[in-house]
Amino acid sequence: MTRMGPKQVLVPTVSFLLLLFCLGCKCRASELEATQNATLKVDASSQLARKIPDTLFGMFFEEINHAGAGGIWAELVSNRGFEAGGLHTPSNIDPWSIIGDDASIFVATDRTSCFSRNIIALRMEVLCDECPAGGIGIYNPGFWGMNIEDGKTYNLVMYVKSAEAADLTVSLASSDGLQKLASVTVPVAGTSNWTKVEQKLIAKGTNRTSRLQITSNKKGVVWFDQVSLMPSDTFKGHGFRTELISMLLDLKPRFLRFPGGCFVEGEWLRNAFRWRESIGPWEERPGHFGDVWHYWTDDGLGYYEFLQLSEDLGAAPIWVFNNGISHNDEVSTAAIAPFVKDVLDSLEFARGSANSTWGSVRAAMGHPEPFPVKYVAIGNEDCGKKYYLGNYLKFYNAIRESYPDIQMISNCDGSSKPLDHPADLYDFHVYTDSKTLFNMKGTFDKTSRTGPKVYLYFHGLLCLFTFMTWARWPFKCFGIDLVHSPASPGLSLGMFLP
Repeated sequence: MTRMGPKQVLVPTVSFLLLLFCLGCKCRASELEATQNATLKVDASSQLARKIPDTLFGMFFEEINHAGAGGIWAELVSNRGFEAGGLHTPSNIDPWSIIGDDASIFVATDRTSCFSRNIIALRMEVLCDECPAGGIGIYNPGFWGMNIEDGKTYNLVMYVKSAEAADLTVSLASSDGLQKLASVTVPVAGTSNWTKVEQKLIAKGTNRTSRLQITSNKKGVVWFDQVSLMPSDTFKGHGFRTELISMLLDLKPRFLRFPGGCFVEGEWLRNAFRWRESIGPWEERPGHFGDVWHYWTDDGLGYYEFLQLSEDLGAAPIWVFNNGISHNDEVSTAAIAPFVKDVLDSLEFARGSANSTWGSVRAAMGHPEPFPVKYVAIGNEDCGKKYYLGNYLKFYNAIRESYPDIQMISNCDGSSKPLDHPADLYDFHVYTDSKTLFNMKGTFDKTSRTGPKVYLYFHGLLCLFTFMTWARWPFKCFGIDLVHSPASPGLSLGMFLP
């Protein structure tokens, strides 16, 4: 009898196992073939239909990544009032710069403005007796260069004063100043009073990275303040870029949540968005530094403009207001009353009659009819902070008493357990990747259908599967963030469901 070695035993064993595996695969393939055909029946009868509301889609706007200043707001001049450097002078005038050198020009900010809420102005002293042919002066590149287009008209507004008569040349030029696209001469009378200058510049060429420049050939001193340049063809004349608003209109949004986001809170309350300081004549708005996203806004795009944009888009406005809480400091509930009054005033501005205190301010700005504000969010992502619940209840009760029809949105999550405070809706913000999001599809399966609805906001994701599964979820709003889209860097999509 011959003894078999380990390798001789292994060969027939492996062969047998492979044979079994192949037979198994063939059987499995046969089973799959036998079960490939299936029938799916859909009952689309009207008795089982659920009406999709007219307010299915909406948007969320935040002043982030220059979504407003340098984005949908058409102002081309950055730091138009020279306020971005702060109240102490001399100050930084960035992105303004000089045309010439230290021997020919000296510029500095001072506190001589004619506007009480914008006290900073720019003093330009031309030092040369025989200045270069192109002149000496200042220029502003706007936000990454001004997109000047051939044949278009641009409206210039600025305030100037000079003790002696002088002629200024205002031009649109290429980034190096060599290509002139438009130019106009502005005579300045010798007076100690500020003069408002209004001119139209018609472009004779196209340049995507242009600049606005103001020059002089005469020795002397000229002051400037509130220098604005806007295209004449803004959407409905309301100050928004027509081409971008056209894109938003194509989305057919039915609500607009504004103005943020963290922009509403601020890192510190002193830098939070203040609606009162963002209304009235644009020249008198002080602007503020958005310390969360680290850039200055002149607040030309203010509370009134957001309400106007909602109307222009045919969208219901959702006003997100500060509830006395920032990222780093909070107002105690015992001291929150002035903030509550401030919000009630903001609602009177939007909804009050033209004869009311704040409604008359709105009417004076050109909108005598009230704006239909029916949704407000009490704070932004503030749930769990020390004074949130106490402050929330103060706002909720005051608004419910004065405006019982307004729907109020809480920052607290009510998906897994009932809220411990009254609310019509609640925020549910998700910042995650698509895989995690899809795994969350059952999040609202056990949520009460009789309690407040949810404002669901996703950051950076397009989650189209929700169109098929919305009937399972107690949605009121669904948001899709497009915060990194070049055309709309602070806009979101959303949906309203019953």
